[in-house]
Amino acid sequence: MSLSEKAARLRALHRDERLLVLPNAWDAASARVLADAGFAALATASYAVAHSLGYEDGEGAPPEEMFAAAARITRSVDVPVTVDAEAGYGLAPDELAGRLREAGAVGCNLEDTLHGEAAGPDRALADLTTQAERVAGLRAADPDLVINARTDVFHGNALPGASDEEILEEAVARGRAYLEAGADCVFPIMVTDERSIGILVERIPGPVSVIYRPGMPPLARLADLGVARVTFGPGLHRVTMTLLGDLAKKLYEGAEPY
Repeated sequence: MSLSEKAARLRALHRDERLLVLPNAWDAASARVLADAGFAALATASYAVAHSLGYEDGEGAPPEEMFAAAARITRSVDVPVTVDAEAGYGLAPDELAGRLREAGAVGCNLEDTLHGEAAGPDRALADLTTQAERVAGLRAADPDLVINARTDVFHGNALPGASDEEILEEAVARGRAYLEAGADCVFPIMVTDERSIGILVERIPGPVSVIYRPGMPPLARLADLGVARVTFGPGLHRVTMTLLGDLAKKLYEGAEPY
């Protein structure tokens, strides 16, 4: 498939009646394992990719290395790949779109958390209007790109002093604004309770994505709630590294690792 065909395929999967389950790869080897399992598309997770490269998450890795890692992943599989582009690495929308195309990605996450000097000492959210304009710029730069607009209002202390209902209202407002700006899907990361997920799906007029975390409703229930897409962030990477750590401990202690 060409990049345009892969983008069209990925976009169609977001509109399918079935829940789109997108496992997160972090390198070519993990991508091949996931694709061989039969998944129709793959995602990356910035945390997992950054850690595999020896850096911290939150745009701690040089963009060149993150895009190079994405390119190795897309080259290793035939299915569409959407890349976690964090907050865009300070790149202008047209440059970000170009780097994603060069890497072979047909979709991306774009989050509204600020990084670097713009963030200040605490985790801070980008202004809603400014972020919507950034989404619009990315859409104009690449009409084919499948944009998963991530909002971090549920993440940590993103809205100091706000009540749960105020946080929920902000998520709805941002979701609507990002869709109007051209996003294909809205990703309110870290929302985990069934009530909030149901309200977001009901009030945001477009596909909603969630990240699966322990204790959340099972995948079948998320599908019943109307969630369009589920990803796993660094979860698969962490489970894999934990298993490797257990094997390493056995080997170090003189036992056979397998």
